[in-house]
This record gives sequence, structure tokens and C-alpha cells, in this order.
Amino acid sequence: MKNKGLAMTIIFQAESANYGESLGNISSLKKISRNNGDQYTYISRQAIRYNLMDQIGEKEAPVKAEGGGDKKVIQFLSEATITDFPELDFFGYLKTEKGSGGQKRSAKVRLSNAISLETFKGDLDFLTNKGQADKLNENMNIAQAEIHKSYYRYTITIDLDQIGIDGEIALDNKEKARRVKKLMDTVAFLYRDIRGRREDLKPLFVIGGVYDVKNPVFQNVVDVTDNSIVIKNIKDLLTYEDIKENTRVGIIDGQFANSDEVKAELKAESVPAFFNDIKGKIDAYYESN
Repeated sequence: MKNKGLAMTIIFQAESANYGESLGNISSLKKISRNNGDQYTYISRQAIRYNLMDQIGEKEAPVKAEGGGDKKVIQFLSEATITDFPELDFFGYLKTEKGSGGQKRSAKVRLSNAISLETFKGDLDFLTNKGQADKLNENMNIAQAEIHKSYYRYTITIDLDQIGIDGEIALDNKEKARRVKKLMDTVAFLYRDIRGRREDLKPLFVIGGVYDVKNPVFQNVVDVTDNSIVIKNIKDLLTYEDIKENTRVGIIDGQFANSDEVKAELKAESVPAFFNDIKGKIDAYYESN
């Protein structure tokens, strides 16, 4: 059987979920700009990776700090391997050792940044500690934070044939399937804790499948306009028969203005049904290899 890649693109909705450095007393959201000057907020792939590994319920890979001052480096312990730690299996590692070339594993689970699908308008939240200051009859502190609520899109791509394989280590296929399916369960109910809030990052729309190509297939074609999924771009991509045959779509009913059209045109099912289908494909792949 051919080597396979799992790819899925997800839309969720969140508010102010990733801040960068503060500018004075203003907390600035992470943003990118397009050529026309429009700004979009984003949640970094590193933040998403952290939330996935924090919530997946597997043992944390141990780390150590080497060096000092500005040259201090935090890296995984040399004896830590993918056998015991799915984090190393999924996202790779770089272990440097004096007198050797070190050890390196590239990521087998790739994440894109989650980029907003609605532009940032410069909204600010006015923050004070009035409640606490009043207890001491003191002047309150004042700060501001950028805020933005939007749909976001990100893509996950997994090299299924490289999961559980690292040098002389080869995990059994049952364990490979277990790990990837548990990752899917984590994605299905992902959240992010930030500044006293718990932001729900679970998919409202998801499209993907297991393919012969290891491309983030739908990364640049999924979009939302006026609270509607843009169907045309997706249908154009589905003219590739091998892509169409292996693609599944999940949607939260009633979330988008054109939910009924999405179900009719893209044969969308519920989001839970989508993940059940994907986990079935994961089992089928590893059982056949």
C-alpha cells in the first residue's frame, strides 16, 4: 500500500487568543498584514502545538537546560525517545551533544498558524484593577489590550507512514494508530486558556482525509465570507478525482448561513461523524501495512 498523508483544514471561532509583546501599556495581538494593508490576527503554530500536547493526556517528554545567560538552550533529554513520548514522535526533536553531531528528527505532524478570516479593526479593551484597588483605597492601574473575535483557519498534515519510526525504533501498528487517533480526539475538543478565559478551538467546519499526497490540500482554499463557507474554491479542488474520493467534510449544523448548501454541495456530515470516519481510515491504513 502507498505511503499516506492525513491532511485536514479546520475553521473555529475564538477571541483574542494569542498576544505578542506589549507596547507600553497596550498588549498587542499577534498579527500579519496583506499587501492591501488589511491586518489579520493569528494564533501561532507553537501555541497550537502546546495546547495539543497539554491536553492529549500523554507523558510529557523530559527536557534539560544547557549553557547560561543568552546562550541557554532548553532541549529534550538524549535518552528520551519516541517509544515513550508521542510528543517526540509527532513534533520531532533536536538533541545536541558535545563531540557529536547530535540527534535530529523532523516533525511528522505539521501545523500551520491559525489565521483569522476576518480583518482586525483595531479594537481595544480598557483594563483596570479597580476592584482590588478599592479594597486598599488606592489609585487603580490602567492598561489596554487589543481584542479581536473572528473565525480562524488552520491545517494539520501528518506523515502517517513515518509515525512510530525513528532509526532502529519501530513501534507496532496498533500503537501508531492509537497515537494518531488520540491526537484526532484532542483536536476535536481543543481549547486554549488565556488571560482568565478558556477559548473553544473545536472545529465548526473541517475538511480533509487520507491521501496519496502529503500536501496540506485545503489550506489555501477554505474561507468564510459573510458568515458563509466559500464553496466554489473547494469544489474546484474536488475536480481531482483522487482528492474527491478520499475527502470528508464536517460542519456544525446552523453555525454558518449556508450550512444547508454546504451539506448538499459537499456532502457534509456532522463534525463527530467526520472524526469517526477519519479514525476509521487511520485504523484501515495501519491494519493494511
